[in-house]
Amino acid sequence: MKAHQLNSRAWIMFCYLSFGVAVGFTTIGIWAMSISLEMKAFMIMGLLFSIGSAFTLAKTLRDEHEAEQFHSKLDEARTEKLLREVDPIKGVA
Repeated sequence: MKAHQLNSRAWIMFCYLSFGVAVGFTTIGIWAMSISLEMKAFMIMGLLFSIGSAFTLAKTLRDEHEAEQFHSKLDEARTEKLLREVDPIKGVA
């Protein structure tokens, strides 16, 4: 199994910056539209809901992946223990 790879600081900064740019330009675009203030507020509320949903989805997928890795390690440890208990080489010596 591979060791966990850490992200570089440049990648982390890129992620934060791209998130900020995307949300900022979308907000500016909504605000610049020639629609009523109520419609702008509704669209910004939808943007915020979409952002919250994206964070929830990302967290859920991460948690599922970590749980899968944990169960995989647990199964591997059980298999190794079982193989050690029934090791045919021990009986020969």
